[in-house]
Amino acid sequence: MEREWMSGGTAAVDGLTIDGLAGIRRAPAARVRMAVEGPVALAVVGDCPAADQDLRAALPAVRVGRWDELTRWPGSYWVVADDGRHRFVCGDLAGIRAVYYARGEEGTPWATEPGLLGRPLVADLPWLAARLTTGEHHWPHRSPYEQIRMMPGGFGLLLTPAAPPQLVDITDVEPVDELREGAERFGRALTDAVQLRVHAAGGVVGADLSGGLDSSAAVVLAADAGTVHAVTYTDGYTSGEDMAFAARVAEHTGIAHTVATGADEQLPFGFASGQPTGTEPVLEAAMYAMDTAYLHPVRGLPLHLTGHGGDIVLDASSSCWVRLLQDGRRREAHRQVVAFTRLRNTAPGPYWKALKQAAELGRSGSLERAAEALERGPITPETAVAGWSWCRLGAGASWLTAKGRHQVAALLRQAARDRQPELADEFDQWAALRSVGTSARGWAPYAEALGVTPVYPYLDNQVVRAAFAVPALARRGLVTYKPLLRAALPQLPDWLTTRRSKGSFTAQRIAGLARHRDRLDELIASSPLAAGGLIDPAAVRAALAQAARGQSATVIADLHQLIVTCWWLTGQTARRDVAAC
Repeated sequence: MEREWMSGGTAAVDGLTIDGLAGIRRAPAARVRMAVEGPVALAVVGDCPAADQDLRAALPAVRVGRWDELTRWPGSYWVVADDGRHRFVCGDLAGIRAVYYARGEEGTPWATEPGLLGRPLVADLPWLAARLTTGEHHWPHRSPYEQIRMMPGGFGLLLTPAAPPQLVDITDVEPVDELREGAERFGRALTDAVQLRVHAAGGVVGADLSGGLDSSAAVVLAADAGTVHAVTYTDGYTSGEDMAFAARVAEHTGIAHTVATGADEQLPFGFASGQPTGTEPVLEAAMYAMDTAYLHPVRGLPLHLTGHGGDIVLDASSSCWVRLLQDGRRREAHRQVVAFTRLRNTAPGPYWKALKQAAELGRSGSLERAAEALERGPITPETAVAGWSWCRLGAGASWLTAKGRHQVAALLRQAARDRQPELADEFDQWAALRSVGTSARGWAPYAEALGVTPVYPYLDNQVVRAAFAVPALARRGLVTYKPLLRAALPQLPDWLTTRRSKGSFTAQRIAGLARHRDRLDELIASSPLAAGGLIDPAAVRAALAQAARGQSATVIADLHQLIVTCWWLTGQTARRDVAAC
């Protein structure tokens, strides 16, 4: 993935100037295509199949500032446009193609990597603590670094000389009334996202094949367009059902299929010496040994398809029932909640109570209540069985010191005043999309080290738009799992689309915590978060011990996030120390 791209301010980077767009520099390997007509210029950087005539045909949209029209091609790319008065830059809806920026005396420098902005990279410890506590979605405009902002996925940056930068909404979703109406459009968009890339690769392409619906559907589509070599990871903790489905998909499509069998050395949280750290902490950092083992057979292929992001676009959370309550459709919401909990043999009462509270408080009220709870004193983690919440204080909140609680509370109050969607399903789907975009973006240095070029067809702009056009309630299947996929791609075999189960790496993570417990305990205790007085190492140590014994699976997600954050911060500190020598 091309990552080194910048403009403005006094920052500099070795690279090439893009003709027609003054002040823009690119890395030599960046794929750039241009259309220029007088003072109007348009550049597309990255993975985009648009032809030269398509770019020229988009110049009228640049002239009149219809910026979202520049984001409707397949692929994953950045756009920079200039109409002679304004400069516009954007990435994608998911935020894989990030844009960082900072205010300066000479304007607003921006770049695709924070290190290109000419600013010191100082970790924003309070924000990282808040991210551990409640997730990153309340602050989509912040980066892990002080004084450096990030453009949220779904927005563009409009720059005018001598004026503050302006964020422009480019989401451009055209809603439909029901799933059937939007399924055909989604099917075309996903098919194009996979098959145009496979055709362009002109050879064998790699692909993940976990046995789940998302990667399996991508492999089936890819096999119809070219030659695929799929890879699957398994070990003593992997679901046998996942392995069986992966093998059946491989047999159904007739593709090459390599299964890598991992051992204890591949368990999570090993953090091998020399492992890249990247510009931000991501959960995948803990799985690097596993990735190294199973991706080796497809190293060097022109692209590697993944099913990453499929859960977000194909499904929806119980926020859709909060939306029903917000719309005054209480009886329908209650009926669906009761049906859902009965299918899972759980009590509907606590679930229903949590959803009603979310609807009554709203986003701002929920953040204010969470801030008050943090300021009152130590937090007892909320149970994981309750329904959807705007802001759940989980295990991460219980590890904060008094100083940490007050700093996170202040950030939550700030976020409560920010402008974000107040309809639960809209807020949740965009927050979830940006979260998986962060994961994909953060994995780029790992992919580069492993010799693969990842492709995320479920996160292409047009795929996301087609999915989010379908109401979240329609994508939330009670009986059929991921009904949008089945309706959009009827050619998929029934034995695949009727699968309701889903594998996970929880067992591997528990085993990894047990194997590396002493080292992880030391990592957390010596981290800048602990040294800065934001987290209590003793509280984390107790949770880590329980999780390593398999006694508290509910805290594993928060522990995973904390561990990769502490490991990333340690790498950041080491790089600063080397640079200072």
